[in-house]
Amino acid sequence: MSGETIRVVIADDHPVFRQGLKGLLRALGVEVVAEAGNGPDAVRIAAELQPDVVVMDLHMPGGNGIEATRTITRTNPDVGVLVLTMFRDDDSVFAAMRAGARGYLLKESGAEEIARAVRAVAAGEAIYGPEIARRVLTFFTDMPDPRRSAFPELTEREREVLALIAQGRSNTEIAGTLYLSPKTVRNHVSNIFMKLHVADRAQAIVLAREAGLGESGRR
Repeated sequence: MSGETIRVVIADDHPVFRQGLKGLLRALGVEVVAEAGNGPDAVRIAAELQPDVVVMDLHMPGGNGIEATRTITRTNPDVGVLVLTMFRDDDSVFAAMRAGARGYLLKESGAEEIARAVRAVAAGEAIYGPEIARRVLTFFTDMPDPRRSAFPELTEREREVLALIAQGRSNTEIAGTLYLSPKTVRNHVSNIFMKLHVADRAQAIVLAREAGLGESGRR
């Protein structure tokens, strides 16, 4: 979007806030082409004017901003949606992301931060305010490893052994990889079979691969 004027629609049910935001964006060289006071109007205006960005509040009468965002991003994929709201809870953040919003800022954000976000969304980038970014990172950092949660009855070492079994490794190879004695590996394998209620190596491999273990290094 460098060198081109960014065209924006502001969707918010508070006229005073719309006026303030419009003045801020215009002062920074951004063209505000229209305003909407509710979700359905935002959808209609976005379809008619095809702006670069819709700055979207989440809670508005006549259909909320999440629904409007979902409709706009589905029917007008070239229009980017930047959520600008006072709601900072995880449900709102992730609902907006799932609906297709490219950015999420809190209304307490500074003028430069808002302008930077508008430009980023217009350029097709994803951008989140510092607090929202931390929430997103924390969410994904705290997500359980599905490979670990698949077999909670196994110890960490037993999961390592099972992953190598799933790669088709022999007991001798497992012993060499994990620096264990062959007898220790045999004990681990026996414990794994017992805990997973499988009769042999083949059944253990099937279970492990279904859970995503052994994907890398499979021979």
